Formats: sequence, structure tokens, C-alpha cells
Amino acid sequence: MFEIIAEMLGYAFLVRAVIVGALVSICAALLGVSLVLKRYSMIGDGLSHVGFGSLALATALNAAPLSVAIPVVIAAAFLLLRLSENSRIKGDAAVALISTGSLAIGVIIISQTTGMNTDVCNYLFGSILAMAKADVYLSIALSSLVLALFILFYHKLFAITFDETFAKASGIKTGLYNMLIALLTALTIVLGMRMMGAMLISSLIIFPALSSMRLFRRFKSVTVCSAVVSILCFFIGVVISYLYATPTGASVVGVNIIVFALFWLIEVWLLKALRSSSLAGKRRMIPKTAVILTIILSFSAIGCAKPKAELADTVEIGEKMFISQVNDVYLNAEDYLGKTIKLEGIFKQEQGYEKSYCFVLRYGPGCCGADGNVGFEVAWANEQARPYPAADSWVEAAGVLKTYEEDGYDQFLYLDLSSLNVLSKRGAETVIQ
Repeated sequence: MFEIIAEMLGYAFLVRAVIVGALVSICAALLGVSLVLKRYSMIGDGLSHVGFGSLALATALNAAPLSVAIPVVIAAAFLLLRLSENSRIKGDAAVALISTGSLAIGVIIISQTTGMNTDVCNYLFGSILAMAKADVYLSIALSSLVLALFILFYHKLFAITFDETFAKASGIKTGLYNMLIALLTALTIVLGMRMMGAMLISSLIIFPALSSMRLFRRFKSVTVCSAVVSILCFFIGVVISYLYATPTGASVVGVNIIVFALFWLIEVWLLKALRSSSLAGKRRMIPKTAVILTIILSFSAIGCAKPKAELADTVEIGEKMFISQVNDVYLNAEDYLGKTIKLEGIFKQEQGYEKSYCFVLRYGPGCCGADGNVGFEVAWANEQARPYPAADSWVEAAGVLKTYEEDGYDQFLYLDLSSLNVLSKRGAETVIQ
């Protein structure tokens, strides 16, 4: 098991995914307790649909996705709160109104602009393994802000969660702290959409809280246990995704479902025995200690890992994580420029208007099926001195990652070849991860 984790953390993009995913999981679990108890558990689903609409708008405007999504989702969260408090449209009706309207607007924008491209699908179904460094840093900063505000105002949030009327009578500004919950939830939803997708993010809020409530009754115990459950389910889900090439977000949800079922069985069969045993008085301390140890051990393991992509001068694109590694090169090209990239794939040659273009690639899933091509453009420095192999040959290519300018653009990446060898044994032509 430890060998698998060490192997996983050898990939720079997986290290970033684990750090961001762990932070977002904690934020979602902590806020989930208050949202479930206030019967606002589906607000995550509603806001994620708003997030999808705002991301569709950002894609159409060619703007930074998070810079558009964050203010729009925050505004929607405040609007949901005001609708529920001050109009005849209450609770789930307000969520349904906002979510379906935003989803419809997003679909209309997409259909009239970019179409259902892979970038939009990543936000719809989640793609935490494909994150640019700028998104990672922003996610870490905002997650830290959410955690800090939750801890700072924990007692006030506790008060308005259990008895808002009494809290208001006690002088607590309930409206202000409800707005704070809405703000923190909106930030968490936007950050979690990259990991879980708009369709699954609400599960990250609901499942850990509901699982913890099977065994614990105190607010603090449920909150801490939710954080533990959320982190562990995320880690296990990522490992399963790595081993069996399953979608990361769906794997995390699957693990959460199993944990909920286990907690439910424990509640049904063992809770009476626990209450009467000597452990009954101590069980409040179990989740608190566990979450501290989990966080320390998890982030210690992450800190000790040495990402290959950041340390090695030669980066080998393996078959197992082919798509994720190639995506990471394109998303964080500044980390790879000038380094040697080595990969195997199918050699392809396409004729352009003025010249031909050569590629080494494999087939991968596009948005709606196995219609995508994943790989790199390749070229010899002196094409006449080095011939290219026949089309559809299985080759091993190695070259330095560089950029070139064409028609006034300089964002095109290619491999300046140092070797291009035809292999007799073919690998997997179609990859899924």
C-alpha cells in the first residue's frame, strides 16, 4: 500500500491534486454539518449548477474560469438566502429555481459558442488531475480562508445552526452569520467543482455529515468526524482511481457511499453496546484525535514526496497516466520547457496549408466518447537529414519541449526530436487516464 502511495506521489500533478482535494474535502465536510442540520443540504447542488453556468460564460468570453465563477456563485448564494427568508419561495423551491435556470442558461451559452468541449465537461464531471498551478495556488488560498473563518466563528455558526431564534434573541447577528455560511459554501462549491464536477459536488457536502451523524450526537463530534471521513474517503477514492483508471470524483463518491453504509450498520448493530461499555464516555475524543493524526500523516507524506516532473531533466510519459501527464505538460508548460519528454505512441502526419505536421499520440476519451487525440507535435531540427517513419507506426519519441510561433501566436508546443525509433511491440493505442 505504501509503495502505491509513494508511486502516486511521484507525479507532480497528483501531489497538487491531493493537496487541493484534501483541503476542499475538509471545507465541504465542515460546512456540510451546518447545511444538513439547517436543511440546506441541496444548496450545494444548486450552487454547482450556477457554477456551471458561470463557467460556460467564462469559456465563451475566453476569461479565467474561477475569476468569473467565484463572484457569480457568491451572488447566487446570497440570493438564495434572501429568497428563503423574505419571500414565499422557500427552501428547496428556491434552490430548484436558481439551479435549473442557471443550468439552462449555461447550456444555451455553450450551444451558441464553443459547443460541449472537453474543458466544459471537466467542470461538469470533474477533472482534479488537470489543474494549472495558478488554479492550485488560488484553491489553496481560498480553502485556507474558508477554514480560518469557520474556526474563527465556530461558536456563532454553532448557535445559528441549532436554534437561530434563540441566537437572535441572545444578540447574535444571525443574518450576518447566515451570509457567512453562504459565502463559505459558495467558495467551497466553486473549488470543489474542479474535483467532483457540478454533478457530484453536493455529495462531498452531504455524505460525510450524514455518515458522522449515524454515530455521534454532539455538534463538535459530528464536525470533527466528518472531516476525518471526508479526508479518508478522498484519499481512498484517489488511490482507487489511480489503480483502476476510474473517474476520480465518482470514485470518491463511491467510497463515501460505502462508508455511509458501514456507519449505518454500526449504528444499527453496535451503538447499544458502545453506549453501555467503557468506551461510551470516551468516544467523543476518538474523532478529534483521529483527524489530527490523519492531517499530520497525510501532509507529511505529501511533503516528503519528490515529484518526478519537477526534479527530473527527462520526463517519461507512462502508459498508466498518459492523459494526465500530457495534460499537465500543456497546463503547466513553464515547468517543462527545455526538458526532455519521452513517450511512446502512434506516429501521425497531417498536411497543412503550407507544411506538414507530425504527431506522436494515443487515442483518448473526448467529451462524449473515445474521439480524442492525446500527445505532442514532433519535429526534427533538420527534417531533410532525418526521415520520418510510415504513418500509424508505433514509435518511441524523445525530444526537448519547445514553443514555436505561427500566424502571430507563440503558444504552440512541440518536441524538438533527439530520437524517433519504430518499435515492433505496440502499447495501448487507446488510454483512459
